[in-house]
Amino acid sequence: MTADTLRLATAGSVDDGKSTLVGRLLHDSRSLFSDQLEAIERVSSDRGLAAPDLALLTDGLRAEREQGITIDVAYRYFATPRRRFILADTPGHVQYTRNMVTGASTAELTVILVDARKGVVEQTRRHAAVVALLRVPHVVLAVNKMDLAGCSEAVFDAIAGEFRAYADSLGIPETTAIPVSALDGDNVVERSTRMDWYTGPVLLDHLETVRVGREVPGQPARFPVQYVIRPRTAEHPDYRGYAGQVAAGVLWVGQEVTVLPSGLTSTIAGIDALGESVDVAWAPQSVTVRLADDVDVSRGDLLAPTAQAPAVRRVVEATVCHVADKPLTVGQRVLLKHTTRTVKAVVRALPHKVDLTRGLARLDRPPALAVNDIGSVVLQAAEPLALDAYADSRRTGAFLLIDPADGTTLTAGMAAAPSG
Repeated sequence: MTADTLRLATAGSVDDGKSTLVGRLLHDSRSLFSDQLEAIERVSSDRGLAAPDLALLTDGLRAEREQGITIDVAYRYFATPRRRFILADTPGHVQYTRNMVTGASTAELTVILVDARKGVVEQTRRHAAVVALLRVPHVVLAVNKMDLAGCSEAVFDAIAGEFRAYADSLGIPETTAIPVSALDGDNVVERSTRMDWYTGPVLLDHLETVRVGREVPGQPARFPVQYVIRPRTAEHPDYRGYAGQVAAGVLWVGQEVTVLPSGLTSTIAGIDALGESVDVAWAPQSVTVRLADDVDVSRGDLLAPTAQAPAVRRVVEATVCHVADKPLTVGQRVLLKHTTRTVKAVVRALPHKVDLTRGLARLDRPPALAVNDIGSVVLQAAEPLALDAYADSRRTGAFLLIDPADGTTLTAGMAAAPSG
């Protein structure tokens, strides 16, 4: 059976040991090549260290980012016999909130580190607030440097209790707290003998067994059309198919669907996948859908079950993270890109900005959203859009705002449910 894949992100304040934890995870899960380990051992020896500095595995990536080789988030890919992993290494500084949003936006799990000697600090609360806004379904609180806190159960329980209470207030659905020492490897891959009072899963075991799949069971099907296929050959003179990736749910032959935003309806006559006809397709498969009727469908349209089609709207209310150095202001003209559809839009209002230092507290009517700011916007689109609420679908509820002058990405958005 093919192993599934977990996308995860890491977050933590400066000096919480995030680099060492990632390095330890890769080292103890035997996910390093021999030349990587030899390079780390050589550099560590040159620095006079008695043991390999596993933080060099990711610190090297950060150095590359600073030199402009890798931009924003650095990704590491590794695997165990039970699962594959895509790990997004995100910066911990407050000025890089946009980088964390980038890494966590597609994550199914986020590991938030805290130093056992410091406990929950402002940056911990900021990271938790971002995770809550992005609706990451699983959160691991890794209480690191437990060896420097005497491996105390009382210290761990106090930190875990404080974080869980804060996470609950933000609406984070699931939190798992694990006491670790990344430097020594306690409870990262191997169970700690110094913290025998802890009976929960070690970090790798939890990562290997947590439920994968961001889609909610029974979620309505969503199929953004990417390309219209009309070969017009002697072999296929009448073939007309709509190619794309199933963004959510399940499509099947005989299913009644609505084409949005036009509202035309038809029935799925056939589904082609990898050159063969199939009866069913599900997210995230890439397929070609054939309809029973010759209706007008083009790139940017969305196919959805008629009984569960999203509302079509021109006014979009959303929570956004502004990622560009150029501020976002009321009256600004932008391009709104949602799945395969891009339309012109205008920023009509900025109702509030989020103060991440105080949970999700609001600052009303800011004059603009600056880089790394998170806030709410009201957009007026020139053409109708079939957006789901981000709370219902992270895939079809997300969008980007783009500068029409130079194509720069300005803002990452998460649509709210239609008002009224």
